[in-house]
Amino acid sequence: MRRLTSETRLHPADLILPMFVADGITEAREISSMPGVHQHTLDSLKSAVSEALEVGVRCVDLFGVPLDSDKDAEGSESWNPDGVLNVAVRALREEFGDDLLVMADTCLDEFTDHGHCGVVVDGVVDNDRTLELYQKMAVAQADAGAHLVSPSGMMDGQVLAIREALDDAGHQDVAIMAYSAKYASAFFGPFREAVGSSLRGDRRTYQQDPANYRESMLETQLDIDEGADFVMVKPALPYLDVLAGVAEMSPVPVAAYQVSGEYAMIEAAGRNGWIDRDAVMMESLTSIKRAGANQILTYFAVDAAKKLRQES
Repeated sequence: MRRLTSETRLHPADLILPMFVADGITEAREISSMPGVHQHTLDSLKSAVSEALEVGVRCVDLFGVPLDSDKDAEGSESWNPDGVLNVAVRALREEFGDDLLVMADTCLDEFTDHGHCGVVVDGVVDNDRTLELYQKMAVAQADAGAHLVSPSGMMDGQVLAIREALDDAGHQDVAIMAYSAKYASAFFGPFREAVGSSLRGDRRTYQQDPANYRESMLETQLDIDEGADFVMVKPALPYLDVLAGVAEMSPVPVAAYQVSGEYAMIEAAGRNGWIDRDAVMMESLTSIKRAGANQILTYFAVDAAKKLRQES
């Protein structure tokens, strides 16, 4: 009876799996603060993607982890065709074709030696100079075969700048999933280890204040007006009210990112026997879907898809 009357239903196709591919490693390396999540080699990446496809997860979001020696002030490795992220995008397209949707993270923070999401001038991120670099990065990702690019730096005008660059380069069919409401959150901590971040300080000058709601509605509307094909709220669980508001006003699909800290808390509590890990995993994802997410980026994607298949 409960299944018959359920108002909210999850499906494996709703889930997007964030994945990390690292330069300079010879085997997959587990991320200590995110048990069960790995930095991948190209071979282990392909194997993990195959497993995801088998259970119905058909979209991945790729993050590149370059060598420290390849980082510089502008993050130029991000638009290098032979850079770790673009090589991985190309490899997945060659291996899986259009059976897999490949999304690439379009942000400089993994590639800069200072760890910020843009060009730093006199200690402050220069928004407009950063947009030019996002354009280079997005075009390089599209050239490598990305179906979607995902600007996550929260620079004003980033969606329009990327859309224009993609169109000018002949990539009119490449979609943009915009991080529209991304908060300066403490829940991102484990992610910094995952990408080998060089960040000192914080990103409060360009990510949103956790106290603000209306700002998210404004930022989302601006991204929609600039041509975003999807909009996103990040993190997910601490901002379900924001997610519900964005879902109410958005004419385009709405994604939510269950971030590293959310994953790590559930995983750690489950491993310590303090909660039923699988039950909380599914309850948290259902709540995100109930609040209005059409797509959910989650490190639980494969495990959740397996559970959904068992229940169907």
